[in-house]
Parts: sequence; structure tokens; C-alpha cells
Amino acid sequence: MCLSECFVEDDCTFFTRKEILRLHGRYHELAPHLVPMDYTNDPVCTVPLALIVNMPELKENPFCGRIVESFSEDGMGNLSFNEFVDMFSVLSEMAPRELKAIYAFKIYDFNVDNYLCKEDLEKTLNRLTKEELTPEEVQLVCEKAIEEADLDGDSKLSYADFENMITRAPDFLSTFHIRI
Repeated sequence: MCLSECFVEDDCTFFTRKEILRLHGRYHELAPHLVPMDYTNDPVCTVPLALIVNMPELKENPFCGRIVESFSEDGMGNLSFNEFVDMFSVLSEMAPRELKAIYAFKIYDFNVDNYLCKEDLEKTLNRLTKEELTPEEVQLVCEKAIEEADLDGDSKLSYADFENMITRAPDFLSTFHIRI
């Protein structure tokens, strides 16, 4: 079974057949000893997190590990080729705002409890600002964000709260993408 038969018929991507084949080339380059060019004998393989986060497209992103983990089904950050394509598809400029919002929420939910609590927001803000704010400034910004976005008053942001908050952020779509 060749690559084009396995992966390019996926309706869940925003890439063309040619772009998917190029992505496979990049995936293969990450770990040529793990990733076959022909999937006939070894249909399932994964590339480890440590190799993926060193890609130039991700390396400088303060959320690179969280991004990869959010697309990994094994919970350890290893990505199959389908997960790799999903990651770049969601982070492409063509992905809809709603899909980007779902994954942004997952990325910012550091403790993986399906809420953005004050600690999640502090980690997010520290990464976004490269820890240039004082702890007091971080705390103030996070408290203000929760105060303004927490619609049900539980002192944390549900996905609905988060989605409502980013609808008021016109630059969200332009900043939540990676080109490959």
C-alpha cells in the first residue's frame, strides 16, 4: 500500500494531496529509521515528541510541547502521520476559527481538567510574554481575564467562556497558525 492510498483521501484536512505528500516528506525526515516510505509492512508508526518539537516551524513556539501533546493520542506526545497532518491542518491558515479555538483551549489547559484556571492562565501568559512580566502583573492580568470572561462565576474558564473571550480578539486567527 503506498502513501497516497493511505493518507490523501482524508476529508478531515485542509491540505491538497500534494501538500500531504510534502508533509509526509517532512515527517519521514524527522525519523527516517522509524517512518517507512511504504506502509505495506508497517502501517503504524509514531515519531517521538523530542524530534517533532525540534522542527523549525515549532522550535521557537513557547507552546511547542503543548501543541504536539494536544494532537497526540498516546498522551506522551508521540505523533502518527495522521496526527501530524491533523496538527498542521488545524494550525494552517485555512482551518476555521472554531477548530482553532478547540485546540487553543486544549493547549492552554495545562492541567488537562477541561477548564482554564488561574494557574493555566498564568502559565499561558508567562509563555506568551517570555516571563517579562512581574508575578504581580501576571496575577493581575489573569484575575482581570477571569473576571471579564467567566460567565458563570466559578473563577475558571470553561470552553464556552474561552470561546466567547476569543471572539472579541480579532487577531486570534492571525496568530494561531504555523506555516510549513
